[in-house]
Amino acid sequence: MRKLMIASLTAAALTMGACSEQAQEETGEAAEVVADDAAAGAEAAGDAMAEGAEAAAAAAGDAAADAKDAAAEAGAEAKEGAANALDAAGDAAKDAAADIKQ
Repeated sequence: MRKLMIASLTAAALTMGACSEQAQEETGEAAEVVADDAAAGAEAAGDAMAEGAEAAAAAAGDAAADAKDAAAEAGAEAKEGAANALDAAGDAAKDAAADIKQ
């Protein structure tokens, strides 16, 4: 009877040991899958961030070019306005001088 019990316990221990080994292998495989998924997610996030940075840089460049064009146009208009004002002031001075002579 004692030999039968030892044999049963030995068989049970071997079965549990095999089961534990299989569970460890499955757990290791699952961990590898999770790690692969996490790496793929991190790579996708990195790609999205790089694309966003490129788009932001392009938009900033466009905005700077637009601002430069607007400043140049405003400068040209101010120069033209100043020339017109100077001409008008000169004409007014001539008219005033003509009125004084008469």
